[in-house]
Amino acid sequence: MSRLSDHPPRPTVAALAAALVAALLVLLPGTTAQAAPVLLSQGRPATASSQENGGTPASAAVDGDNATRWSSQFADPQWIQVDLGAPAEVSQVVLRWETAYATAYRIELSDDGTHWSTAYSTTTATGGVRTHEITGTARYVRVYGTQRATQWGYSLYEFQVYGTTDGGPTLPGGGDLGPNVIVFDPSTPGIQARLDEVFRQQESAQFGTGRYQFLFKPGTYNGLNAQIGFYTSVSGLGLSPDDTTINGDVTVDAGWFGGNATQNFWRSAENLALNPVNGTDRWAVSQAAPFRRMHVKGGLNLAPDGFGWASGGYIADSKIDGQVGNYSQQQWYTRDSAIGSWGNGVWNQVFSGVQGAPAQSFPNPPYTTLDSTPVSREKPFLYLDGAEYKVFVPAKRVNARGTSWGSGAPQGTSIPLSRFYVVKPGTTAATMNQALAQGLHLLFTPGVYHVDQTIRVNRADTVVLGLGLATIVPDNGVTAMKVADVDGVKLAGFLIDAGPVNSPSLLEVGPAGTTTDHGGNPTTVQDVFIRVGGAGAGKATVGMVISNHDTIVDHTWIWRADHGDGVGWETNRADYGFRVNGDDVLATGLFVEHFNKYDVEWNGERGRTVFFQNEKAYDAPNQAAIQNGPTKGYAAYKVADSVTTHEGWGLGSYCYYNVDPTIRQDHGFQAPVRPGVRFHDLLVVSLGGKGQYEHVVNATGAPTSGTSTTPSTVVSFP
Repeated sequence: MSRLSDHPPRPTVAALAAALVAALLVLLPGTTAQAAPVLLSQGRPATASSQENGGTPASAAVDGDNATRWSSQFADPQWIQVDLGAPAEVSQVVLRWETAYATAYRIELSDDGTHWSTAYSTTTATGGVRTHEITGTARYVRVYGTQRATQWGYSLYEFQVYGTTDGGPTLPGGGDLGPNVIVFDPSTPGIQARLDEVFRQQESAQFGTGRYQFLFKPGTYNGLNAQIGFYTSVSGLGLSPDDTTINGDVTVDAGWFGGNATQNFWRSAENLALNPVNGTDRWAVSQAAPFRRMHVKGGLNLAPDGFGWASGGYIADSKIDGQVGNYSQQQWYTRDSAIGSWGNGVWNQVFSGVQGAPAQSFPNPPYTTLDSTPVSREKPFLYLDGAEYKVFVPAKRVNARGTSWGSGAPQGTSIPLSRFYVVKPGTTAATMNQALAQGLHLLFTPGVYHVDQTIRVNRADTVVLGLGLATIVPDNGVTAMKVADVDGVKLAGFLIDAGPVNSPSLLEVGPAGTTTDHGGNPTTVQDVFIRVGGAGAGKATVGMVISNHDTIVDHTWIWRADHGDGVGWETNRADYGFRVNGDDVLATGLFVEHFNKYDVEWNGERGRTVFFQNEKAYDAPNQAAIQNGPTKGYAAYKVADSVTTHEGWGLGSYCYYNVDPTIRQDHGFQAPVRPGVRFHDLLVVSLGGKGQYEHVVNATGAPTSGTSTTPSTVVSFP
């Protein structure tokens, strides 16, 4: 029984007014009210000491999905950490354990990811969902397990960190993709008209500024012919190519250039299934035109209409049910794919990990065939998960053969678009670097981006992905992009175009002299193209420098322009194309052309190249201009004298000294003569007798002669 005196006194009108004012003050700007704790960890970069398998990565514990999980190997201790992107006041950590939980663990905080302090510890945990109130400021938070409750590893459905930031400005992730990303679904009206409109603009715009990305949502599209011009990419938005089917064609031909396809550069097709109208799709391209993750339910013709010249090209992670008709293609590289058959070859056709590839037979026919690819990781790609855009990052494969998607769901991880800063024309390098420092990935929408400072990729596992051949131009002689000495960066799908002030380099992966082993999680550079001149005068001392160990460079064209604007022996001066300082670097599909000195310099140990295509610089004014001490000319591909182990398969170099056809080149390839330095299937060619080679590699191999454009070959060296 209560008594009247137990009730609090009724508030007065004045007291109510005071309470109302106090409540309003909480909502007014400029007051000192504290923000409520928010979830800071979801979608942030996460790393771990180990993972049980490819389906249980660290990122699965911060994805907001209680059906996915991180799990470790079966050993103590193990840890998982999350990068919040900026210092935060951490107030709460929630751990949602799977059956394999920890009985003993610590929650630790760090400002730099290296030095840790303990905010909470226990040795008597019971699993389930554990909520811990903690106090501290940190950018990095980790759970450090020291005792497992089961014989399995540690397994977390979710690792959630709550707190508040300092209220400083932060850049948003996600957002729209801009006007030059054109998205279709099967009900979209006027698809063919829109494709044709862009093609008319881009068909011959070799050095124009237009950039376009077509994206097809999953479904079936009937009666289309998507003709693909310069700086145009077409992609499906499914997780598998077969999710998006075009009953029609994705076509590249060469009508704009009189049936000559040797200048059909800078375009791509990815992640689509095609039912070609006449049974065979035409993809008549040359360099920098990848055909990735495609399923052609028929044949594929790599030559232009009329079988004119072509000088491509690259296929990866694709299935062509019928025959691939090589016809006039001088060289081609196909990786980790499945084909019905392959028709003919000209000089240099290379296959690694290709089901249905022709047998090894170089030089007649000129097929170089490896049963598998030593290490590969497919290119990241944008896809739709329901209505949400995500980027899928495929897992690394060792001794890969066949497609990554043909036998069930592909292995890898998904990153929501909200974790990407969507870069649009006009974005400054300072803003890009702020986004990277904040922990965001970068998604470049189609456009041309001038940068007045280096884009710095300093965080492990960062993805930098371009759409529609997004192009970065360094101003004031800066290096366009540098990657730090970290694991697992993925660079893909963009072009770096040298500016008029000489840059020491255009892309650097890793610092000089690093000793860090990145073999477990290598950086990949895929469909990243380098250009010096052509779109205007440009200069760089070296195009691409790889210093991080274990890096995979998968399809690049590094090109000092031989035509276009701003072209001349000194006008677009660039002495070196591709320099490798790191150990255990693998290049698959390496195209490097026309540099004033060495096109490739390989200084690192245990390097490997599967397929190399090169032309020496056309515009050397005379023999003296290329004289290399007592040696006539600089090799296209030079392995340093200090290297003890190196291997290459399917490498070709061509000369076309059209300014002075009397120039002679001692060799296309130069390497120390050691048992560990080996080459397979080399060739050099004089194009129409414009200059000649004395040998193929060092002093080995017959000279070229006359105007017959007949290769000189070496099957094995030494």
